[in-house]
Amino acid sequence: MKTLSIQTTFNFSEALLDWYEKHGRKDLPWQQSVTPYQVWVSEIMLQQTQVNTVIPYYVRFMQRFPDIAALATAKLDEVLAYWSGLGYYARGRNLHKSAQIIYHEFDSELPADLEQLQRLPGIGRSTAGAIMALAFHQRQAILDGNVKRVLSRFYAVNDWPGRPQVEKQLWQWAEALLPNKDLAKYTQAQMDLGATLCTRSRPDCQRCPLQSHCLAYAQNTVSDYPRPRPKKTVPVKHVQWLVVENTHQEILLMKRPGTGIWGGLWCFPEFTDADMESVCQRLQIPISETLSLTPFQHIFSHFKLNIQPLKMTLAHALTVIADKPDRIWVKISAAEKLALPAPVKALVRQL
Repeated sequence: MKTLSIQTTFNFSEALLDWYEKHGRKDLPWQQSVTPYQVWVSEIMLQQTQVNTVIPYYVRFMQRFPDIAALATAKLDEVLAYWSGLGYYARGRNLHKSAQIIYHEFDSELPADLEQLQRLPGIGRSTAGAIMALAFHQRQAILDGNVKRVLSRFYAVNDWPGRPQVEKQLWQWAEALLPNKDLAKYTQAQMDLGATLCTRSRPDCQRCPLQSHCLAYAQNTVSDYPRPRPKKTVPVKHVQWLVVENTHQEILLMKRPGTGIWGGLWCFPEFTDADMESVCQRLQIPISETLSLTPFQHIFSHFKLNIQPLKMTLAHALTVIADKPDRIWVKISAAEKLALPAPVKALVRQL
């Protein structure tokens, strides 16, 4: 693995800051009237999600939850409804849980301390570093996906960045390259470079301020970095969804457990066998004929889910089945207002 000797002839942070002044993004919603809360919410939303996707969600979220007190005192169902479609729902649950901790233990003020931030649910080392640099102008490094990609190419790192010993080296470089001033600008510059020039595919090396000292560019091997994760067989799971509709054009939705995939969100009743009788007994609905809807697949980061929806139309309106904390009858036209995962929302739209 290469060493930092390359720095003796090149000022990494100065080159990056000069580029940022001319070409960096300065008009993003969370960059206007910056507050620690805005930085925190945006950083959580930007985890594994592109800026253009995040912007409309961020704007709506901040209109409804303008500060930590508003978020902390809201019901989780409503928070997840505003998160619906953004994916990786544990982020929304952790954001709400952390807001409650900050509200009760820190008087609604985000702590300006790296260790205290990392103790909050959903805030790892890189996110904490970003908050410290962007919101509090402290000299802390970040190592998100963009920075890993830039450093992996700059130093031609011949191993997968997610490997512990490789990540440790990347952190050492990220910290060593920090400037002594303009920490917020430098942190944003790193993100912008990876998002706009040093992209995963077709990077624009000709416009990159680091090109002259980038080892991958010098070796004409930019596309080889970052090294890919060692391949694993992606498991495929199969489930069936029961789409129950009554004569009031209402559908039956179940709230999933608070943890795990789609935790706390509303979904169709799910089962993994063909035993319709036991499913109907559990739901307290009469057994009726089902119609197979078009099956589809939803891809997660670590497995694929094959879904077979089965539609059941009840012959008469049921008045004996009341809503319960974990289930609800809702008009199809109003269902999208609930906190629904993306594939459930897509199926509701088809209905």
